Amino acid sequence: MHITGSHSSFLLRRASRSTTSRLHSSISAKSPPPPSSPSPSPSPAASQFRSHTAASAAFRSVRSRWSHGVDWRSPASLSSQIRTAASPVLDRFHRNLSTIASEHAFSGILTGLPKPGGGEFGKFYSLPALNDPRIDKLPYSIRILLESAIRNCDNFQVTKEDVEKIIDWEKTAPKQVEIPFKPARVLLQDFTGVPAVVDLACMRDAINDLGGDSDKINPLVPVDLVVDHSVQVDVTRSENAVKANMELEFQRNKERFAFLKWGSKAFQNMLVVPPGSGIVHQVNLEYLGRVVFNNDGMLYPDSVVGTDSHTTMIDGLGVAGWGVGGIEAEAAMLGQPMSMVLPGVVGFKLSGKLRDGVTATDLVLTVTQMLRKHGVVGKFVEFHGDGVGKISLADRATIANMSPEYGATMGFFPVDHVTLQYLKLTGRSDDTVAMIEAYLRANNMFVDYNEPQQERVYSSYLELNLSEVEPCISGPKRPHDRVPLKEMKADWHSCLDNKVGFKGFAVPKEAQDKVAKFDFHGQPAELRHGSVVIAAITSCTNTSNPSVMLGAGLVAKKACELGLQVKPWVKTSLAPGSGVVTKYLLQSGLQKYLNEQGFGIVGYGCTTCIGNSGDLDESVASAISDNDIIASAVLSGNRNFEGRVHALTRANYLASPPLVVAYALAGTVDIDFEKEPIGVGKDGKNVYLRDIWPSSEEIAEAVQSSVLPDMFKSTYKSITEGNPMWNDLNVPEAKLYSWDQNSTYIHQPPYFTNMTMDPPGAHGVKDAYCLLNFGDSITTDHISPAGSIHKDSPAAKFLLDRGVDRKDFNSYGSRRGNDEIMARGTFANIRIVNKLLKGEVGPQTVHIPTGEKLSVFDAASRYKAAGQDTIVLAGAEYGSGSSRDWAAKGPMLLGVKAVIAKSFERIHRSNLVGMGIIPLCFKAGEDADTLQLTGHERYTIDLPNNINEIRPGQDVTVKTDSGKSFTCTARFDTEVELAYFNHGGILPYVIRQLAAQK
Repeated sequence: MHITGSHSSFLLRRASRSTTSRLHSSISAKSPPPPSSPSPSPSPAASQFRSHTAASAAFRSVRSRWSHGVDWRSPASLSSQIRTAASPVLDRFHRNLSTIASEHAFSGILTGLPKPGGGEFGKFYSLPALNDPRIDKLPYSIRILLESAIRNCDNFQVTKEDVEKIIDWEKTAPKQVEIPFKPARVLLQDFTGVPAVVDLACMRDAINDLGGDSDKINPLVPVDLVVDHSVQVDVTRSENAVKANMELEFQRNKERFAFLKWGSKAFQNMLVVPPGSGIVHQVNLEYLGRVVFNNDGMLYPDSVVGTDSHTTMIDGLGVAGWGVGGIEAEAAMLGQPMSMVLPGVVGFKLSGKLRDGVTATDLVLTVTQMLRKHGVVGKFVEFHGDGVGKISLADRATIANMSPEYGATMGFFPVDHVTLQYLKLTGRSDDTVAMIEAYLRANNMFVDYNEPQQERVYSSYLELNLSEVEPCISGPKRPHDRVPLKEMKADWHSCLDNKVGFKGFAVPKEAQDKVAKFDFHGQPAELRHGSVVIAAITSCTNTSNPSVMLGAGLVAKKACELGLQVKPWVKTSLAPGSGVVTKYLLQSGLQKYLNEQGFGIVGYGCTTCIGNSGDLDESVASAISDNDIIASAVLSGNRNFEGRVHALTRANYLASPPLVVAYALAGTVDIDFEKEPIGVGKDGKNVYLRDIWPSSEEIAEAVQSSVLPDMFKSTYKSITEGNPMWNDLNVPEAKLYSWDQNSTYIHQPPYFTNMTMDPPGAHGVKDAYCLLNFGDSITTDHISPAGSIHKDSPAAKFLLDRGVDRKDFNSYGSRRGNDEIMARGTFANIRIVNKLLKGEVGPQTVHIPTGEKLSVFDAASRYKAAGQDTIVLAGAEYGSGSSRDWAAKGPMLLGVKAVIAKSFERIHRSNLVGMGIIPLCFKAGEDADTLQLTGHERYTIDLPNNINEIRPGQDVTVKTDSGKSFTCTARFDTEVELAYFNHGGILPYVIRQLAAQK
């Protein structure tokens, strides 16, 4: 591989560093000697091996696209779904087969895994064969990283030194060392998948323009894209809701869906699961997750990175998975190793068992609060202890799902007998489950709670007795602000009193009892502060869990029997994460009671949890707006940031599905469930929560009798067949996409305009203006909204100017394939607080040179037109929330060159680097306020122009025109991130590498 530009010296250092490292004797003893006379640049053998690695990956994924081996899926039918690799790739694979064993640094530990009845399942790289006692103490999650490094070790992209770092994790992790990681597969949903496919299509154009082969832009690992983020709750409380909402979904998104269907045909190794199938993470858990891959006889652990932050849900199945930015995922698809800091691992010990009436949602909200307090950003959390064996797989998945909310990279549950039982329940074949167990046991990756547990080493330790968990909800504005149910009424009144903030609305005392009376379709109605106007059973966090879903059905049943009824002005909805949920709710007979309470099924996908809650009835919306009511939403989701669920619900609470039904019945969050009745029954007596709350035994009995393996088999047998609306989409067969310049959904982005083979190099920032000055906890919802497009926003003006009616605006999330709209939507959240506006809330800023108040987009455009750079000032946890690459792409398109914050959310910081934006952290104890920075200064950031003079984490001086000077830490965390910065971002870096390959 020929590598251009000043970054070549870094890659040469990385390629040759293994020749200078001293490795532990266990590796040297078990591994063949390295190739003789290593040169400072990649040898022909190394290049040949890299070529083989790519061909081998493509070949293996074709031979065994689905490795959980379910009986209903045959290789013949799969070959028609997935475009196979071209025959030259297979020819190269066969030519190189004879050389891999001699070139692989760890061929000495390649071991056969025998089948109980004779023969073998395949070969695997055996960790026990290294005979290194350090491995026995490693957390299970780190062992997965170790196996991947060993298997992919080519002494170029992954070196023996990397392997040694992971083995010596106990000593190296505190040093924040860098390692490469190659995930086994990539997972996408449509909101993040559309821009990813747009980028891939654009990269094909770019490499074509540079004289390269556009076919090099093809996924080399399996890519699964589930279309689940586009359905909205337009129609509810109707037997026809599912069909009506899907028709509206296709009307709005036909162009996007056709583009995705084109991508599934144009790119190899990409499977698109059509709309109406379920939520990506639940489909991943119930169907896509392999746990162990068996690709052409090579066995290895399943691992996945996804463009949705809740990819971590699969950690509950013992699969290492986490969210990354779309740009990182695209690089991983194209065979690039992910550069990551070897993480610390928090050991979270669970003991005891949950009390009667306590749900998995109560548990996860408790865990989230504990881990937020402990501080786990950038770390793995590994759950262990006897209590783990007493919670179901679905409960584990619920806990793993909310890893982003407690800040961890992963919330990992190693595979045990409970995992194997779940695999069988969800339709994985007995042979596949036997292979999974045999492999994991042989490679010391299986936990058997019936055997004595060897002590493992963790970076830090936490413990929770499950019996101490109590019913709770979280809110009103953050997932980790847990409120015990018994304290909810008092907490609500404190929120009304408190100044505006995460726990405050600053409602004057004299206005707190305000009543807004209105007419709801001829029926008298009223709203107060705290009135519930949205009650949604939504989100993969809970809809994947039969115990809480059936629990909600039992609450609805008991309420119906006692004569309670949800008020008609409460917008109720149920959006299951897969068709399996519908099957077991019908089997149990509980769906009819949910229907009676307004919780009819509205669709299969992410709805209210991501802001696709649809409009409120006009009478309700007017009552809220005209009377300034603090209205509430209660949802079984994982995110409740302000402005996310609905623009008119300023208080948003996360709760278990049974509690969602209970709060809908009560009609308010201003209630003490222990002392106050939910309502009056048909016999005239008060009905309390305890009267309709099911026991753990009732729920367990419903699960046992209603959740059956055949439900999973029948649901997923036809999942890729689509539906008539999807199947009727006609798309071209061309490998290069024909861009429509008039499209408001899919637009060719400007990232690679006038790109050359020479990287632009490193750069500082000179005399930049402050575009925005933020406080703490600015989320990706603030930076890159996913909800509705406000009628007065720059994005709305852009659409109206192009003849798009307001009713057809759709959401920001659905228009992520159009950079012109997304740039206008950046920092367009109506609840954003910018200190430059001195208390005023909204998506505006001050243009510093003139003092004018403008929309953020208009101000940024004016700075760009004048050739003036901009920066953003921020507090702690900048970029928390969903892993949106547009939260980095948007600022880049606005001309932002750097973000200076107290701290960054992990994925967002990586995304900023990936788009060429400089992330800087204030020193401990300092921030914009302590340094008396107003945002009206001009900022100069001193960074060398030579990338070789910059080191990860080095100090950087920032100077202002007011005479202030302060030191920040440059948050380029790895050498590879510096390489991306040198190239102007990760995608230009990948294009130049691929274009240079011969």
